[in-house]
Amino acid sequence: MIPRYSRPDMVAIWEPATKFRIWYEIEAHACDAMADLGVIPRANAEAVWKARDVEFDVARIDEIEAETKHDVIAFLTHLSEHVGSDEARFVHQGMTSSDVLDTCFNVQLTRAADILIADTEALLAALKRRAHEHKHTIRIGRSHGIHAEPTTMGLTFARFYAEMDRNLTRLRTARAEIATGAISGAVGTFANVDPRVEEHVCAKLGLNPEPISTQVIPRDRHAAFFAALGVVASSIENIAIEIRHMQRTEVLEGAEFFSMGQKGSSAMPHKKNPVLTENLTGLARLVRGMVVPAMENVALWHERDISHSSVERMIGPDATITLDFALARLTGVIDKMLVYPENMLANLNKFPGLVMSQRVLLALTQAGVSREDAYRLVQRNALKVWETGVDFKTELLADPEVTAALSPAEIEEKFDLGYHTKHVDTIFARVFGA
Repeated sequence: MIPRYSRPDMVAIWEPATKFRIWYEIEAHACDAMADLGVIPRANAEAVWKARDVEFDVARIDEIEAETKHDVIAFLTHLSEHVGSDEARFVHQGMTSSDVLDTCFNVQLTRAADILIADTEALLAALKRRAHEHKHTIRIGRSHGIHAEPTTMGLTFARFYAEMDRNLTRLRTARAEIATGAISGAVGTFANVDPRVEEHVCAKLGLNPEPISTQVIPRDRHAAFFAALGVVASSIENIAIEIRHMQRTEVLEGAEFFSMGQKGSSAMPHKKNPVLTENLTGLARLVRGMVVPAMENVALWHERDISHSSVERMIGPDATITLDFALARLTGVIDKMLVYPENMLANLNKFPGLVMSQRVLLALTQAGVSREDAYRLVQRNALKVWETGVDFKTELLADPEVTAALSPAEIEEKFDLGYHTKHVDTIFARVFGA
């Protein structure tokens, strides 16, 4: 991923130097386990640890790979340059390249998941704070982009909190599912490497042994991991689109923070554009775009092919780096987001009283009017508000068919905004706990 959308901690997980360090640890721990089992001499296992503090030369490994056309062999050759050819002769004993590659990839994915989990927790904290801040800030709810009934800005934030809380669970589940390693040798039969080696290596790396691998770890695990990332990205876009709508000139109920010296347009100095949330919408598309290739990686030939390899070299870093950046950016947007309660009320009252139509409808039916007639009475007065901007309550009070069923006081009572917020505390308790 390009530096513009990258943060250093996540990028570091995918640096070649990090990869080679993990490869080294896999090989060294495997040698320790083999020495414990008497498969290789203890002195040779200990010799491998001479490279404990070595900074592996990425350029040198690339140079060797240019000749060998094999990345793991290139690394092992470079390792022997540090350990000594004779001392390193038992490194990779009974193992196959996928033992190293797959186990390393899953270590990287679990580390990436840890960052994404922390990112999501930070976003949840921001959403919770803003939800409580605007718990009773009235705004109009919309369906199909059209005014529906009153809600609160706090409920909007709470809704996004609940969605992201589900995503936190998904990320934790994805991390648990991907945290497996395999040191099972060619075609996964353990013919040339004892299963206890796998158990030892996995324990040292914080993984669980893969119950059954072929020559690769099953890719349904990875498909589930990237699918979880795709869902998180979609939730980011869900929040971003709401903010983008709120910042529209005709709406202006909320907006991204606009800093001193910031410019909105190269041509129009008055512009304040929702550039961060528009950016998040685009980044979400990228992350989702990496889900289908991960799904297609599940079907491999027999015990192993490498059709998945080129895909994962790209989607592993790019999906996690992009999502890490997006989560952090969204947290910043929520933290600094400007909210305009006065505009919310003005928008709610743009068609005076119209959003109380359902209350009047229900009151008429409860007063003995058939639902069909009640709907007709309410709609004909509501359409006048749409067409001429007159006050809905005034029209109802002037309609003899309506007043025949409802007294002026009963009609007046149906325009109390508090009616729509009476269960906010109940909803908050469901979302945030008592």
